[in-house]
Formats: sequence, structure tokens, C-alpha cells
Amino acid sequence: QVQLVESGGGLVQAGGSLRLSCAASGSIYDIGTVGWYRQAPGKQRELVVLITSDGSTNYADSAKGRFTISRDNAKNTVYLQMNSLKPEDTGVYYCNAYISTRRRVYNEYWGQGTQVTVSS
Repeated sequence: QVQLVESGGGLVQAGGSLRLSCAASGSIYDIGTVGWYRQAPGKQRELVVLITSDGSTNYADSAKGRFTISRDNAKNTVYLQMNSLKPEDTGVYYCNAYISTRRRVYNEYWGQGTQVTVSS
């Protein structure tokens, strides 16, 4: 019923920019914390940034100053603006969200992932 759909990935050269989108659909009552995770080749999945329901954010050191997360609650969509991209930003980016379909009860959802490749 609830689904997260990511878009915006692609191939860019170092120094370029991308904007990722994560759109939630289905019987949604409320969207709580949303995070973007990255899984680089041969590496564990790691948190890039998260945003809470009240808009507070927490960035990994690798993303600070270059990435910006935002949310449009009316559209049930979260964005990740990525600037000054580096080759080490390469990986599959996943959207993760805690979503309630009724009051008080939240479940965790993952998107399918979108590939970001930064060439040097």
C-alpha cells in the first residue's frame, strides 16, 4: 500500500550536481523521519542525511556543506540536493522513511534505490 519511489540519479562528472527525489504514496497518515542512505560498491549502507518531522536535520560528515535535504509535506516528497559531487559519492542511494497509516503506528519503508555515479 505504502510505496517509496526514488528518482533523479544518474551519471555526472566531479563537481556537478544532482537532485534526488523520494515520493511516498499510498494510505499515508503521517511521515516521520526520512533518511537518505548510500551503499557504495563493496561497502556497507550508510546514512547520508536525515530529516525529522519538525524539519531538523543530521548530516554525515561527508555530506556537510554539499548536500541539502528538504521535504514537501504537501507532496509527500523528500529531496536531496547534491552539489560539488565527488567520485566517493558514487553508490546506490536509498530513501528510508517511517510512515504511519493510522494514528501512532509507524512502519519503516525503503525505496528501491537509485544509482548515482560520479566520474573523475
